[in-house]
Amino acid sequence: MLNNSGMDPRRLRLLLALSRLGSMRAVADSEGMSTSTVSQQIAALAAEAGTALIEPEGRRVRLTPAGRRLAGHAVGILAALDAAHATSASVTQRWWSDDLDPRADPVGVVRVGGFATGIRVSLLPVLADIADTNPGVQATISEFEPLEAFRLLVDDDLDLALAYDYNLAPASADPVLEFVALWTTPWGLAVPGQAPAVVDLRAYADASWIVNSRNTADEEAVRILASLAGFQPRITHQIDSLDLVEDLVSAGYGVGLLPMHRPTQPGITVLPLPGPGVVMTAFAVTRRGRSTWPPLRLILNRLQAKASGEAPGLDLWPRSLIPAKAQM
Repeated sequence: MLNNSGMDPRRLRLLLALSRLGSMRAVADSEGMSTSTVSQQIAALAAEAGTALIEPEGRRVRLTPAGRRLAGHAVGILAALDAAHATSASVTQRWWSDDLDPRADPVGVVRVGGFATGIRVSLLPVLADIADTNPGVQATISEFEPLEAFRLLVDDDLDLALAYDYNLAPASADPVLEFVALWTTPWGLAVPGQAPAVVDLRAYADASWIVNSRNTADEEAVRILASLAGFQPRITHQIDSLDLVEDLVSAGYGVGLLPMHRPTQPGITVLPLPGPGVVMTAFAVTRRGRSTWPPLRLILNRLQAKASGEAPGLDLWPRSLIPAKAQM
């Protein structure tokens, strides 16, 4: 059990820096002190907390679960201390750098990971605006499916994730994560050629079905829809790219789920699904206690301001400039 009585705020700052930078040497370089001094201060903080905060990982160290929890609360702890001391004329120093102070102007690099559509239609427009208004805020961007991004958030290898789930397959994530819904969009059944306006899933009971190769959520949704229609789907293909799903459908290799509002290539019809249907929700996800960090807070606020609750317009849905089947 963590004992937070008497913890030195300067040591908390070092632990928070370690959680963000990943190594003692990086913390030492950023704080202008020796690696041994950082190590000694973290060890002293562990003694104050009454539990181990780091553990060896090869030649480096990583935070223990207790260390991650304490680091997750550090911003709030330090902010509360600052607020309490700000009313006193005796305050002579600040115990942390401006990029960790919730009241500071946003400056820093935010590590973002997420699914391709979320990055394209939600994140990139926000970052373009921020580049003009807050050039001190930058981002590193990596593409991940939701489960991958959740794991990286929990391990403190990301600051922000753009993720999604379906009404038939809600996300199951670590309780340390916080979700903010951005927009929703209905999905339909992509079939080759012309088809009736109303889909009867039983007509596709013998078809080959296409699902995502990196995330099980749409497969879960397909299986639930098929079960409600009275059959078990034959999952044949696993494809991550929506463009490639279209190519397989157009070529007659199967049927699969695609967004209703996304333009498709000729030769494909996306049919509305019968109730309960499939609705995707896009989320911004952070670790609890981290969203007060000014650069992250700025991006979150801009994402929420741009989010209308509805899917992006047709012109914003991503498509390859060259059809996937023509790419080499």
